[in-house]
Amino acid sequence: MRFISTRHLLAFAALALAGLGGCATRPPADDPDALAEYHQTNDPVEPLNRTMYSVHQGLDEYLLRPVAVGYRAVVPTPVRMGLRNFLGNLRTPVVLANDILQGEPRRAGDTAGRFLVNSTLGIGGLIDVARDHFDLPPHNEDYGQTFATWGIGEGPYLFVPLIGPSNARDLVGFGIGIVADPFFWFGQGVVVEALGYSRVGATAVDTREGLIETLDDVQRTSLDPYATLRSGYRQRRAAEIGNRLDRRPGPVTPPAGAAPAR
Repeated sequence: MRFISTRHLLAFAALALAGLGGCATRPPADDPDALAEYHQTNDPVEPLNRTMYSVHQGLDEYLLRPVAVGYRAVVPTPVRMGLRNFLGNLRTPVVLANDILQGEPRRAGDTAGRFLVNSTLGIGGLIDVARDHFDLPPHNEDYGQTFATWGIGEGPYLFVPLIGPSNARDLVGFGIGIVADPFFWFGQGVVVEALGYSRVGATAVDTREGLIETLDDVQRTSLDPYATLRSGYRQRRAAEIGNRLDRRPGPVTPPAGAAPAR
C-alpha cells in the first residue's frame, strides 16, 4: 500500500539523516561539569538536529501554524472537540495493545471499556462518554513507552521535521505503531487510501491547533527554543513512561509542529 510505504520511507529517511549528521563536540574528561551536561542532554548529533529544527520551523511558520490558526478560527469548538475525540478513539487499539504488552491489566481494561462505550454510546467516538459518565479518563501508550518498560534505552535525541522531538527508540516505536494500527490495514483501494491520508492530515492539524499557545510562548520567551523543546520533551516522555501523566490519546509528545503521527 502506497500510504504505508511512504510513511515508512519518512521514518527511515530520518534515521539515515541522523546517522549522516555532524556530532556535537564531546567535552574533555577534565571538565566533569560540561561532560555531565553533555550526557544529560543526550544530544550527540546536535548540529544536525538544530538544522532539522530550522527546517521544521520554516515549515511551521509558513504552513503548519497558519493552517492551525485558520482551523481554529473557522471550526467551532464543539466540532473541534468532536474530531479530537474521534481521532483519539481511532487510536485506542494501539493504546490497548501497549497496555497489554506492558503488563497493565487494569489500564488495558479501562482502554477496552473506553473503546466499547465511546464507539457505541459516543457515536463512533465523537463524544467521550467514557470519560464524562463512566469515570474512564483517557491515557496514552505507544511502542516507544513499551520499549522503555522493557528496559530498552532511548538512544540519541533526534529532531525530525514535521514530527518534532524524538529519539531513536521512540522513532522506531513510531514506525511500528503505524504498521500495528489495524485501521491502516483495513481494506485497500483509492477510497481507503484517501481516508488514511485524511486521518493523518486531521491529526496533524488537530495537534498543532492544540499547541498554538504553548509553542508561541516558547518562541516568545525562550532564549533557546530548541533547547527548551528538547528539555520539555524529555521530561514529558519520562512522565508518560512512568504513567505519571494521563492525557487524551494522541501524539506521543507535544511536538514542535504537526504530530506523529505517533
